Amino acid sequence: MDVESEMRSIGEMGRDSGLGVSALRFYDRTGVLVPARVDPVTGYRWYGPEQLGEARLLARLRRAGMPLADIRLVLAGWSGGDTGLVPRLLDGHLRRLESGLADARAEFSTVRALLAHEETPMTTTARLTLPAEEIAAALDAVRYAAGSDPELPMLGGVHFDIEGEDLHVVATDRYRMAIARTTTSGHGGERLQVTVPSPLVDAMRALLTDGSAHLTVDGDRVELETQGHQLAGRGLGEPFPDYRRLIRLPEGRRIPLDVPALREALTGAEGVCVLVLTDTVTVGDDQSAGERVGVNPEFLLDALTADHLLLEYVGPKAPLVVLNPDDGDAFSLLMPVSLTP
Repeated sequence: MDVESEMRSIGEMGRDSGLGVSALRFYDRTGVLVPARVDPVTGYRWYGPEQLGEARLLARLRRAGMPLADIRLVLAGWSGGDTGLVPRLLDGHLRRLESGLADARAEFSTVRALLAHEETPMTTTARLTLPAEEIAAALDAVRYAAGSDPELPMLGGVHFDIEGEDLHVVATDRYRMAIARTTTSGHGGERLQVTVPSPLVDAMRALLTDGSAHLTVDGDRVELETQGHQLAGRGLGEPFPDYRRLIRLPEGRRIPLDVPALREALTGAEGVCVLVLTDTVTVGDDQSAGERVGVNPEFLLDALTADHLLLEYVGPKAPLVVLNPDDGDAFSLLMPVSLTP
């Protein structure tokens, strides 16, 4: 068979190896996995059939957290048939991981001991009245960000934070966070918080159409009354993270979003999408202009809840903030995805 016909494009190599196109470009630039041929006109990369095994090995080593310097030696030893160097490098990395895990366990034990001394906040009872349409809109603005990881049950719902006449609803799955606010009446007292599990939130939302809604919080019990219907259930009963601390970010650069164009570009996209930030935000991998930031396309799509939005960019490692200029009480935070393998 013609060897040329067996060559893989960079997209095919990314799909078959699990590395991704951005990772393959990085490993080409660093000389770790150089393509067999680069088109002199287009600069497009092509990989030989024998490179697929190297790419898959490279992907596994990176998932195991091996440093790039060691990966170079492993690939060199593997391709050269060296039976002594590679096992030593693997064993050495495994020992470092085990040592790091032991250190982490010790630190976590100390952290748990410190947390055990924290006082449990007092809970009170509150009965709020608010427009059904407003609380429905607030829940719609945040529900998508609720977590589903069984290891983190405290994130598996929407957090209700009542203070004075304000009700903030918050949801996060660690990688993104959404916040909305609505005004209430009938409480006006001290701060009260409860996290409502997602199934109960969805049941509440189904009842909220128009008119007034009455929300009662009594400890970890939550009750909603509206349009002659009543629904009650228990909160998650576990502390929700201090979201106010998480949203304390320095002011960043605000860029208008072409929401319809972004939706079209992100729909159906898989893996990591690269946003190019100039005076606008586009999807692509143009390295010649603007700053580049990686995002999960599904997560960004979820945050595009209105046709007129702004992106606030603080820096490559800081959360991206999606703002609605027409509603300053609703916004989303999205953790960037590293473009460096």
